[in-house]
Amino acid sequence: MERRGFLYRTFDLYYEGFRNMRLGKTLWAIILIKLFIMFAILKVFFFPNYLKEHAPKGGESDYVASEFIERATPTDIN
Repeated sequence: MERRGFLYRTFDLYYEGFRNMRLGKTLWAIILIKLFIMFAILKVFFFPNYLKEHAPKGGESDYVASEFIERATPTDIN
């Protein structure tokens, strides 16, 4: 039985393409490693959870709203 549906043909296109590539597999591995480093490791060490430290629990939206309003209003009006 032949399956010629759109999803099957799309899957077959990618499956055959990835199976036959040599250099591409190495490049995809490098890309995935870089993405892991950016999103998993750098987030933990360089981007702390600011709201958890400064906003009361359950009042995060109120804290963000008040910060937006406070920073948007000019304080140096002559």
